[in-house]
Amino acid sequence: MLTELRIQGLGVIEQSAIEFHPGMTAVTGETGAGKTMVVSSLGLLMGTRADAGVVRHGSQRALVEGRFSSVEHVVGRVDELGGVVEDGELLLARQVNGSGRSRAFVGGAQSSVSGLSEIASELATIHGQSEQVRLGIPERQREVLDRFCGPDHAARLEAHRDAFDRRARLLDELDELVTRAQERAREQDLLRFGLAEIAAVDPQTGEEEALTAEMTRLQAMDDLQRLAQQASEALSGSVDGFDDSPGVVGLFGEARKAMEQAEGLDPAAAEVAQQLREVGFVVNDVAASVAGYLADLDADPARLESIGERRAALASLTRKYGNTIDEVLAWSQTSAQRLGELTGSDDRIEQLRAETADLDRTLHLSAEQITATRAEAADLLAALVQTELAALAMPHARLSFELRPLPELGRHGAEAVQLTFAANPGLAAAPLGKVASGGELSRVRLALEVVLADANAGEEHGVHTCVFDEVDAGVGGAVAVEIGRRLSALAKHCQVIVVTHLAQVAAFADAHLVVSKSTNGEVTVSDLRRVTGEDRLEELARMMGGIGSSESSRAHARELLETAGQR
Repeated sequence: MLTELRIQGLGVIEQSAIEFHPGMTAVTGETGAGKTMVVSSLGLLMGTRADAGVVRHGSQRALVEGRFSSVEHVVGRVDELGGVVEDGELLLARQVNGSGRSRAFVGGAQSSVSGLSEIASELATIHGQSEQVRLGIPERQREVLDRFCGPDHAARLEAHRDAFDRRARLLDELDELVTRAQERAREQDLLRFGLAEIAAVDPQTGEEEALTAEMTRLQAMDDLQRLAQQASEALSGSVDGFDDSPGVVGLFGEARKAMEQAEGLDPAAAEVAQQLREVGFVVNDVAASVAGYLADLDADPARLESIGERRAALASLTRKYGNTIDEVLAWSQTSAQRLGELTGSDDRIEQLRAETADLDRTLHLSAEQITATRAEAADLLAALVQTELAALAMPHARLSFELRPLPELGRHGAEAVQLTFAANPGLAAAPLGKVASGGELSRVRLALEVVLADANAGEEHGVHTCVFDEVDAGVGGAVAVEIGRRLSALAKHCQVIVVTHLAQVAAFADAHLVVSKSTNGEVTVSDLRRVTGEDRLEELARMMGGIGSSESSRAHARELLETAGQR
């Protein structure tokens, strides 16, 4: 429920704060005074498009703030947006600067305009000329009928839409799998060929580096043998008899013997002798190791040829599947997984067909239930609306909700809803949007709102705010009185704010706000004030009498208030 509305720098309104009655509030004023600014400001909170033109001349920005109570059903979403509900009240705000850029706020936290609109639409609804036009559209007519069908129907519809959307996604996937069957077959052949080629070679991690090192050793075998022979002769001496010079081993042996003899003559030589014995052991070991290394050096042309063939096989893989063997192995692993996915596509196709068949059965069953509920509700809703229309001076109006089967099951069921209307006897019923005048559309819309509010009483979360702009367009006299009476009845179920130019409607309001304008010759300013007592009587008299008021118009105004039960 809207408890307060603050407007600053919007259109002709410089600054104003409005408190609203929980029942019915009428907003009146002379033409051009700025009555529609109230609706426009609420429209900004509802997320309507904003531009620099809404900013009052001379102001840097336009600001609209709406304070709502009974907001328990949106607390969770407000918290998600970072806002806060304080003392059971929620503050929504929209700011538009001189360049047309806008900022939105929910519960004190900056939000996107869509976030603000989402919250505001849960709290209020604006019934203006655009809503009147929408009422002539079959989609809106279906929404009206579904709203009358109740919460169980709404839950069934939501489940139907979810199942329909899932079926659509599965059909898209199925269509892609089927249409790409040849492409998948080609990809499978390529993957199988590559995996078979890699499996035939069977590369191993690190194999390429090991083969390269072994090949380098075999290619350098002559040099390795020559160098090892030199080292062996340097350590152990010549073994071919052509050179009788002793090697390192022999020289160390002579040195050891000499120092061992010196050790017998001088104890001081014992340490050196011991060192020579120790080094001699090491030299002997090194000499044996070199001799063993030399003995193991064996040229193997066959092995060298085998390594070359193996490296060529590995190179054939790295040319196709990766720069290194590790990359080739990674490609093999990924391709095996992909081949599994492609091979499983046939199984997935069967699975998808089975799932869509199950969903088809579910959708047809839910559609039958939806159709049955709509058919039952359509006659009742039409009868109730016709009763309301009779009270709105349309006693002969005929209205019906026709269910027209669709060629294919749809997201909203198996039928389209068409609201047909005939205002007078002898006229054939036709689509509402084509045959109803502006005044008739206004009354049909109001009758629907009254019936729906009564049907949904107790089901709505909190107290919803319904804003009516020009609901009385094209009517007057006794019809206007009945419109006021119906708005007053509607206010028992929700908060009603009506912008009107008819005293017959305003007289039924629980609170009456007047928009007035003043000018100093250069700047025009509008203001809103609440009128009661004699001031309200004067305003109603002005609305009936045009310029000023007379005793007759005042008497008529007093009579209107008495009729409405406001005096």
